[in-house]
Amino acid sequence: MTQKFLASTYNLETPEETRDHYDKWAGSYDAEVDENGYVTPGRVAEALRAEVSDLNKPILDYGCGTGLSGLALRKVGFTTIDGMDPSSDMLDGARAKGAYRHLTGFDILDPAPVSAGSYDIITAIGVIGAGAAPPETFDLLMNALPSGGLLAFSFNDHALADPAFEGRLNDWLDMGAARLLSKEYGDHLPGMNMKSNVYIVEKA
Repeated sequence: MTQKFLASTYNLETPEETRDHYDKWAGSYDAEVDENGYVTPGRVAEALRAEVSDLNKPILDYGCGTGLSGLALRKVGFTTIDGMDPSSDMLDGARAKGAYRHLTGFDILDPAPVSAGSYDIITAIGVIGAGAAPPETFDLLMNALPSGGLLAFSFNDHALADPAFEGRLNDWLDMGAARLLSKEYGDHLPGMNMKSNVYIVEKA
């Protein structure tokens, strides 16, 4: 199976390296992850659907990439999805899919572009982890939610191997600042024998 970009994704060390990597990967991203059986977007979308009654409520898909997560959210019935990503080339791919109401770029060196309280639901699907967004991104997104807001996200095996990632989640849970609604371990990239946890968290 093709793993030209996937194989090096988890070794990126700086925000600039991450942005450049995804810019170069944008044209072949969908084909490569599809060949390796990428299923986490569908798993997150289904888990979120189980917790949301109003499918018209706007969702921010943070780190939307080429829009595979937007398509997954659409497939389970969500109607109003906005996407954000630091890679303009990835956003071009997302734009072509027609799954989003609005698409916005942001500076990867200043990744706090979400106005507090502007969305009741935020997704970060395959976004926070080694070679992508750092653990602090979890705090950034939780702080952007209002009380009662939902964060739907995933940690793959690489993120789960680093206690800093689930440590951020556990800090919020232990303080009573958030409530874990669901957590499920399952396939992520079967072609690489990689799995992920999918989480839905409600802000207190």
